[in-house]
Amino acid sequence: MKGINMIQLAKELGLSVSTVSKALGDSHEISSSTKKRVMELAKKYNYKPNPFASNLRKKKGKQIAVIIPDIVNNFFALAVDGIESVTMAKHYDTFIYLTHENLEREKSVLEHLENGLISGLIISVCTGREGYGHFQQFYESARLPMVFFDRVPDLLQFPKVISNNYESTFESTERLIKAGSKRPLFIQTEEPLYTLMERRRGFQDALVANGISFTDESLITCTENMEDNYLLLKKLFSSRKRPDGIFAPIEKFAITVYQVCRDLKLNIPKDLKVIGMTNLRTAALLNPSLSTLSQPAFDMGREAATLLLKMIEKKSYAAANDIIVLANELTIRDSV
Repeated sequence: MKGINMIQLAKELGLSVSTVSKALGDSHEISSSTKKRVMELAKKYNYKPNPFASNLRKKKGKQIAVIIPDIVNNFFALAVDGIESVTMAKHYDTFIYLTHENLEREKSVLEHLENGLISGLIISVCTGREGYGHFQQFYESARLPMVFFDRVPDLLQFPKVISNNYESTFESTERLIKAGSKRPLFIQTEEPLYTLMERRRGFQDALVANGISFTDESLITCTENMEDNYLLLKKLFSSRKRPDGIFAPIEKFAITVYQVCRDLKLNIPKDLKVIGMTNLRTAALLNPSLSTLSQPAFDMGREAATLLLKMIEKKSYAAANDIIVLANELTIRDSV
């Protein structure tokens, strides 16, 4: 049995959860024979008690977990602020888990939480390369309310908070074209994330709507290795067919574009017009100031937390499949 929890152990043994818990903790209140039965079954299923749960046992489940790819991206920092604006007001503790864009780490976090005392989860996924079956398995085992935000899976039964990625990317790409870009380029990632696919779709449709052919040369794929990305973009920007417009859907890619242009002595926006999807407050201070498409990160976090607590406090609402869509904000500055 995969992902067994203490309740399932107790049921199979015909014991109370309290007895199983005490046996696993080697309590003097439990007989040696009972301890032996419990330990043997726990070993059979590779069950390991969660110290996180033990430490929080008296707090009556007023905890939620937030799983995000990283905290370096300003978007996620603001989203966590939004989440805590709700959870703190309702006296919930918020535990932050970083997956560092690593699928195995994401699975490990879920396994760690499965036997804990959290009341629900808020998640922004790290990858879609292998699908999202691990979230489905976690839910079927733990039966905890889950809300996904921004980077969301294609799992229909879970609520999601997203932004209008398609429409806002379409608008941003049109602004590049109207500013004179005839060869816009979209920087994509290797990961098949829903959010990135929606942004790519908006970019592609904007090109076609404005009489520009969408080809393989309209895209470039960057990775998590920023040194490799720098060299890739430097080679492209040094070529005869270099782009004259960039839509960077992830903020670190926009920064790399600026670094390459500086080193190649390319003038922004004369040689290359740039729009970056970012919540960086310093975007206006870059030279030249960066035109940005910003997500309502704080509001997305707040909406996700509000929805999760609604699910927690109204048990009949635990399988909600709401989709909340908030609008991104396009700010045109000197880079366009």
